[in-house]
Amino acid sequence: MRIEVLGTGCPKCKATVANAQKAVAELGIQAEVVKIEDLMEIASRGVMMTPAVVVDGEVKVVGKIPTVDEIKKWLS
Repeated sequence: MRIEVLGTGCPKCKATVANAQKAVAELGIQAEVVKIEDLMEIASRGVMMTPAVVVDGEVKVVGKIPTVDEIKKWLS
């Protein structure tokens, strides 16, 4: 499983990465959490607000920090 956090490195983006890592740890699953900061890459996915979370190629949330519980629902 691949979890991508799209964002420029702002505090909201950092919090989203932390929540994604915590969700993976709590579920005890194998998943790669990747931070994508390149604006051209983010825009090419149709994302205009950050942070955004993409799970296995599917955009799950845009423009807000998802909670650990929200992320866990997407992963299970």
